[in-house]
Amino acid sequence: MNALLVYPEWPDTYWSFKHALPFEGKRSPYPPLGLLTISSLLPGHWKKRLIDTNVKRLTDSDLRWADVVMLSGMLVHRREILDILARCRARGLRTVIGGPITSSVEELPLAADHVVVGEAEELMPALVADLEAGSAKPLYKAHALPDLSKTPLPDLDLVNLRPYSAIGIQYSRGCPFNCEFCDIIEIYGRRPRTKSPAQIVAELELLHDRRWRGSVFLVDDNFIGNKKKVKELLPVLADWNAQHGRPFTFFTEASLNLADDSELLEMMKASGFIRVFLGIETPVEASLKEAQKLQNTRRSLLESVKHIQSYGIEVMAGFIVGFDNDPDDVFDRQVEFIHQSAIPLAMVGLLQALPGTQLYRRLIKEGRLVTEGTGDNMETRLNFIPKMDPQRLIEGYRSILKRIYERDAYYDRVRRFLAQHHPANHVRHRVSDYLAFARSLVKQGMLEERRRSYWKFIYDAATHYRHAFGTAITLAIMGYHFEKITEKVLRPDPAEEALAVGLLEPGMEQSV
Repeated sequence: MNALLVYPEWPDTYWSFKHALPFEGKRSPYPPLGLLTISSLLPGHWKKRLIDTNVKRLTDSDLRWADVVMLSGMLVHRREILDILARCRARGLRTVIGGPITSSVEELPLAADHVVVGEAEELMPALVADLEAGSAKPLYKAHALPDLSKTPLPDLDLVNLRPYSAIGIQYSRGCPFNCEFCDIIEIYGRRPRTKSPAQIVAELELLHDRRWRGSVFLVDDNFIGNKKKVKELLPVLADWNAQHGRPFTFFTEASLNLADDSELLEMMKASGFIRVFLGIETPVEASLKEAQKLQNTRRSLLESVKHIQSYGIEVMAGFIVGFDNDPDDVFDRQVEFIHQSAIPLAMVGLLQALPGTQLYRRLIKEGRLVTEGTGDNMETRLNFIPKMDPQRLIEGYRSILKRIYERDAYYDRVRRFLAQHHPANHVRHRVSDYLAFARSLVKQGMLEERRRSYWKFIYDAATHYRHAFGTAITLAIMGYHFEKITEKVLRPDPAEEALAVGLLEPGMEQSV
């Protein structure tokens, strides 16, 4: 059987990094780890191809080759996935859809032949047997969360790694916390499950053998969800990285209580971690309590960020506005916190009620849900009726982005970060890094308007922050991406504005 595995294109958001990738000569942040893992669960006698539409176009020739098309994606990929499914259906091709999106989008059974809900490790044998027998069912649903010892190595034979900026490895699934707006705990549970250190070493060896060098993203829902297990992994990770000449640097996502454990931070630093994403959300304690993000109320947000940064680990962070308890000055408070914490890359979004979450269920009960939402929290189209005036909320959100990604304000924040940043000697610069710097000098230093701010920053980086010059260039390039994304959000769309300010009454849900 010929299985065509297809991954949809990322929309233009913070996380796509589409405006930064060309500096590095790359096409996409990461290869589709989920589909590469699924490929390893398929029979060895099947023929397989992977099309990641972020780096390669899905052609009619690819579809003619296939007996079955398997897709995976997230809620934010809904439009692209439905378009691909429509192309397959027009050709009479059998389709299977899985991934987080199947827990969120109700119309998928109408568009795909077979829908897989939940984690695939224990579902695949039955699905494969049914596909081969021509008797596959419309729905396959996992009834338990699998032990990750059953997860195979990803099938890297299907992918060329060169178009990617980083490579993903999954160590754990699940998060112990109970944030109301989060769909992770609904899909993957609140009991973190982990791979063994031996499994992670095997994945590192696989990447090393494929001559990958550079960034590795631990794509966990919360890397430190099980601190005991993480502390068993990190010495193994540090030893492997050191013995191989430090070919990899690592970054991941974690909860703020990382700051409580200096031993853990020291171990992460020794292993080669250079960046961590934190869900800070808001400096407003009442809003954190409303969202059930109590772990962020038990410690100083600002001191926690500073403590993590003191280990040479850069903090990226997510912020949200739109909570019921947000005061009128929440926008100023968000900007002030981002400035004081010297977090260069601050992902600020409007609250969305994602399908399947506690927030989504509560808003249905309160009659405040308007649409299902898209998963893109940078959209200025609200999917629920907020307590704050909707127009005030959207204007305030835009004001945050305008202030934190105005070029001089951004460079000033990066300077504040660099002044206190003392990176460990883990980063080995590659040819692509020097090419990225050269492209930055041309694109940002010669072709862009308001070039003076850029050149002043480069001068400061070379004279005052030489200890972190590489980090400075990376953040200059990333700032370009965030600036372009901000420009897009600041451009009003009349249709979006009409929906955003509440012209749809509660209960008038949009068909999606």
